[in-house]
Order: sequence, then structure tokens, then C-alpha cells
Amino acid sequence: MSLRDALHKAVASQEQVEADEEREHALRSSGCVPVASVADRRRASVSGVLRSVTLRPREGVPALEAELYDGSGTVDLVWLGRRSIGGVEPGRRLRAEGLVCSLEGRPTIYNPRYELRPLSGE
Repeated sequence: MSLRDALHKAVASQEQVEADEEREHALRSSGCVPVASVADRRRASVSGVLRSVTLRPREGVPALEAELYDGSGTVDLVWLGRRSIGGVEPGRRLRAEGLVCSLEGRPTIYNPRYELRPLSGE
């Protein structure tokens, strides 16, 4: 660790330190791009930690929604027709891939391919 990194960690808030760590972890995931750089109507692979997972029916169809955070931003993941998915829970690391669309100004991936990643310490 360089002097600059040590100084940054000493004066940064806990939230900033966690965001930096998430960004570094996401960049180490092969083929993944930062959430902040995903483009509308393009395929993307992203990696991060799930901040929230909720069941929100859409037009009478069950839909599982999750917010993925990678330190640079968030992307919403939506699985239509699903009430739950084993292992998809807040705090879990996940890699997702799919077509990004903008929904109310937020990047969203519907029915993404996903891979559960080990939690810290696993």
C-alpha cells in the first residue's frame, strides 16, 4: 500500500473506504465493467454486492428485484416470474450479465444471467 492510499484511508469515511473496496473487487472480476460506465441498450457484465432484494409484482406477475452496488454506482436486476432465488439475498456478492436498459433513469437488467460469488471469508 502506498503512502497516498494509506493517507486516503486515514481521512476517508467508512462509506468511501467500502466503496473503494467494492470498486477494486468488481474490477478484478474478469470481463466486468464498472456500473457507472454501463450504456443503455448494450450488453454488460457487472459484479458487486446486493444491497436489497424485494418482491415487487409487475402487472400481476411476480418480479424479484435486487439492487447491485459495485462502488461506482448501482444497477437494478429484475427477474420476472420469480418470487425468490436461492442465494440471492442482501449482502451476497454476485456477477450479472445482460442487456442494460434505462428505467426511470436507473440502469436495469431484466432476467440477467448471474453467478453467485463467495462472501467475505468463504
